[in-house]
Amino acid sequence: MSSVKEIPAKLVAELRARTGAGMMDCKKALEETGGDLEKAVELLRKKSIAKADKRAGRQVAEGLIESYVHFNGRVAVLVEVNCETDFVARTEAFRQLAKDLALQIASAAPLAVRIEDLPAEVVDSERRIYEAQVLEQKKPENIRAKIVDGMLKKFYEERVLLEQPFVKDDKRRVGDLVKALAAQTGENIQVRRFARFELGGS
Repeated sequence: MSSVKEIPAKLVAELRARTGAGMMDCKKALEETGGDLEKAVELLRKKSIAKADKRAGRQVAEGLIESYVHFNGRVAVLVEVNCETDFVARTEAFRQLAKDLALQIASAAPLAVRIEDLPAEVVDSERRIYEAQVLEQKKPENIRAKIVDGMLKKFYEERVLLEQPFVKDDKRRVGDLVKALAAQTGENIQVRRFARFELGGS
């Protein structure tokens, strides 16, 4: 008789819904974590991130452009999401990701897809502001740089798409959604670019 605790199918299904991982991977993760859903989510995310990072160099020439217009007509978004094959681009999961990304951009107004896409002058300007604030607060000199780095990290989480908490589930980052679908499909999935329009904006 197996000593592994029997994992309820409902728990496996819930983990799959949250991570996009396969049924067997979800069952194994729950067995490894003793049926702890949160720990299993973390374990699968670590594994999917490792796999997705390996795929990151593969060419992405397929995908789709998704649009979103807010009900009052004041905000509109176009976002391009790429994958490796037309087959994956046509799946419901891929289309849903594109829709969720468009909604995220409309709601959270990011400045860039990735941290490295931010203009250097924007990052430099923010850093100078935070350094001045820390100096003003008379924080000990030996921890000032660490405090500034923490403030920059918070700025990234607020203004960089893949670092932002997902608007439908703030326990997940937008980047986690992309990596979860990459793990599910076995393809390199990339958010290439977006445009956000706001009535009267610059």
